[in-house]
Amino acid sequence: MPAPTHLDARLLRAFLAVAEELHFTRAAARLYVAQQALSRDVRRLERELGAELFVRTTRQVTLTADGERLVPHARRVLDAQDALIAAFGPVRPLLVDINSPGLGTGSRVLHRARELAPDIELMARYESGLTGAAAEVLAGRLDASFGRYAGLAPALRAGLDHQIVRFEPMAVVLPEDHRLAAWAEVPLAELAGEDVYAGAGNPRTPEWTDLARRLFDGRGIEVASPAPVAIGHEEFRRVMARTRNPVLAVVDFPAMPNTVLRPLVDPVPLSPVSLVWRKGLVHPGIDALRRAVAELSAAEKWLHRPAGAWIPAIDMKIINVHN
Repeated sequence: MPAPTHLDARLLRAFLAVAEELHFTRAAARLYVAQQALSRDVRRLERELGAELFVRTTRQVTLTADGERLVPHARRVLDAQDALIAAFGPVRPLLVDINSPGLGTGSRVLHRARELAPDIELMARYESGLTGAAAEVLAGRLDASFGRYAGLAPALRAGLDHQIVRFEPMAVVLPEDHRLAAWAEVPLAELAGEDVYAGAGNPRTPEWTDLARRLFDGRGIEVASPAPVAIGHEEFRRVMARTRNPVLAVVDFPAMPNTVLRPLVDPVPLSPVSLVWRKGLVHPGIDALRRAVAELSAAEKWLHRPAGAWIPAIDMKIINVHN
């Protein structure tokens, strides 16, 4: 096998953590990543180097001769990378899009990342949708965002990395005098015959509209016709009050006047939320965000899927490949 011309620093960090801990579970906890993702990174590094780096048994993990040989090289590369970043003075702020003020998942990850890395400036931005944000991330005007990675066009995904954060239960926002407003939960079948707003026509959020179409397909539910693109909560509330369409949302959606938020059930639809960033981006803020994701996902059980829950097959396929 020819020698690799490029090695992702993340793979070297994964290798070095396992080499120092000689334990995949402890190494994953140290890096704040899932053990499955850590194992995948180590296997990828072994493929790229054409060498077995660890001997794994049910009782222990040990370095092979090639693994021992790689350790000092990996340390030098990572030390050089850290020194290069430090040589350019203070680390620049990391620009993190959390879609919209008040939406819980991205805001909570950002808040925890700030606690984990208090010396790093993590600046919030609000782009309203992942497709719109992804173009800004690829152009270097943003660094990271949150949303449905599988709903992005392949050309956008090609330049991005992602880490699954949460399978977020979906809900519907109803006018307070709607026939279903008194229900504690709304079975999907009860929305048959309704036109439900899901961002149709908003060029920033086609990944959300696509999720809605997949969910509504075969259930007699229609995606509402495009409404004027509303920027900001006040404008969104005003437009939705005029159209009076139910609005597809998530359970953490902020309250709107004269409406009620009801979780959807039978089945429980889940919106896959990922942290998304530009491939090859090296910044301690990204490390802090990824640590925050791993910590919160585990503590809050954000990746739990209720029995019979609904997630598009394409999303699970892409999540299983990348995480």
